[in-house]
Amino acid sequence: MTATANETTLNVEVDVRFSPTGRPLAVRHEGRLWVITEEPVHWFERDSWWERRRTAPVGVGNIVDIEFWRVQVKLSSNSALRTFLLRLDPAATRWLLESVS
Repeated sequence: MTATANETTLNVEVDVRFSPTGRPLAVRHEGRLWVITEEPVHWFERDSWWERRRTAPVGVGNIVDIEFWRVQVKLSSNSALRTFLLRLDPAATRWLLESVS
C-alpha cells in the first residue's frame, strides 16, 4: 500500500468490537471509541512469511492470510469522517491500525 499526502501510517495495536456476524462495529484507539458509520470493506492478502520469518510458528494453521478491513469512522455525529485501515497478521492476537486517512 502506498501512503498518500492525507494518510498517516501508524501500525499500532487497537481493539476492534465485532457484531455476532463478524462485522466490525467500532475501534478503540488511544482511549477513544471510533464508531464505524459506513459499510466496511473486507479482504485478505497473502503474506510471504518465509521472507520475514525463518520458521512457521508451531500450532498455527494459517500463516499466509493477512486479514484487512477498511472502515469509515467518526468519534461523534459532529466529527470529521476518517478512514482506518485495519490489519490482522496470521500469528497476531491483536488488530493493527495500519493507517488513517
